[in-house]
Amino acid sequence: MGGVMQMGDEQNAETVGRLFEAFGRGDIPGAMEFFAEDVDFRSPVTRIHHQALTWARPRHGREEVRRFFGEMAAEVRPEPFEVLTLVARDDMVAVEGRNRGTVNATGVQFVHDWAMFFSFRDGRIVRCYHYYDTADLLAAF
Repeated sequence: MGGVMQMGDEQNAETVGRLFEAFGRGDIPGAMEFFAEDVDFRSPVTRIHHQALTWARPRHGREEVRRFFGEMAAEVRPEPFEVLTLVARDDMVAVEGRNRGTVNATGVQFVHDWAMFFSFRDGRIVRCYHYYDTADLLAAF
């Protein structure tokens, strides 16, 4: 295989691209269609919960992921993701990126770098783990 994307790799990479496009348009209902009903979703992946990040806890299932985005939007206004690197292999896609946003309560902007890992089954996302340093975001609260 040596660096050449296979058909499943390409389709999964395109799905992640379409997911990010939907998020960029603010189309949360459209974005939800890319997730499996039983998705395992974590954003951020952390074992330490900070009270300011009210949305930051593990979510299971599409409906909980939908609530995540509503809860997050009540606190912050993220801008569209900047994808720096995307790698697809078999049923997984890894993405390195950056995004900016504004904390609603303070009006302070933040910038953070992140990595996301997606796993697929039958063309849908069954696992999404989003890693970022929460200190970058907390500094804006």
